[in-house]
Amino acid sequence: MDTLLEPFRYAFFRHGLAVAVLAGGLCGLVGVYVVLRGMSYIGHGLSHAIFGGAVASYVMGVNFYLGAGVWGLVAALLINRVARRRTIGADAAIGVVTNASFAGGIVLISVVRSFTRNFEAALFGNVLGVTAGDVAVVGAVAVFAAAVVFLRYRQLLFSTFDPEVAQVSGVNVARTDLLLALVLAATITATMNVMGVTLIAAAIVIPPVIARLLTDSFGRMLWISVAVGAACGFVGVYASYHLDWSSGGSVVLTATALFVLAYAWSAARRRRLPSVAADVHL
Repeated sequence: MDTLLEPFRYAFFRHGLAVAVLAGGLCGLVGVYVVLRGMSYIGHGLSHAIFGGAVASYVMGVNFYLGAGVWGLVAALLINRVARRRTIGADAAIGVVTNASFAGGIVLISVVRSFTRNFEAALFGNVLGVTAGDVAVVGAVAVFAAAVVFLRYRQLLFSTFDPEVAQVSGVNVARTDLLLALVLAATITATMNVMGVTLIAAAIVIPPVIARLLTDSFGRMLWISVAVGAACGFVGVYASYHLDWSSGGSVVLTATALFVLAYAWSAARRRRLPSVAADVHL
């Protein structure tokens, strides 16, 4: 029992666990809209774009969250602006903006050699190295995202499933899409220290996919995705401490294991349903 409770004696572990649970729930919440809108590539792209901002903020001696956050908001605005051009398209807009930003970050790293260690943390995450300030930032962004979902629930829901009808019904779809992109950028910025650039997209996508396998209700999907994300954060960080694994990788592997279980359960349920329907028909 002492071995199981040992990590909770250390402040760095408690901070890491708290931020991982908050980040997991936050990614799960925002990820529902990302998955249902087919925007998974945007999450992946924005994480790479914000990485460039993180490097630039380090080089200029600016606060990480301020520099990366502003860069992320600018990237989201640029993607939203360029994507409106039908001759270009959203996927090409993301490719241009995010790759240019990521390449800029790589160039800065090659010039500023002292960034090597921080570079690894930004890429792969270092949840056990977070501070109480990091917990506060992730918590604030989580509250902000939850407030946006609560206050704009109808607009987000309508524009997610039927943007054309939503526009005709008076919903400003362009403004709603931009708001969601800004929330996504804030989420990625806040959780970069936890998950790292390479794993943020997985943390955003996997929990809502699991939730979608378990329910057909949008409301339940939101709650399940948040719960799955938070649970994966807790289990992943706890396991990483005892197994001496990368914390971000451990969180994603935990989510992947849950996905496999949810997929197997969903497949078994689909196989049972036809036989049950046939029995009822007979």
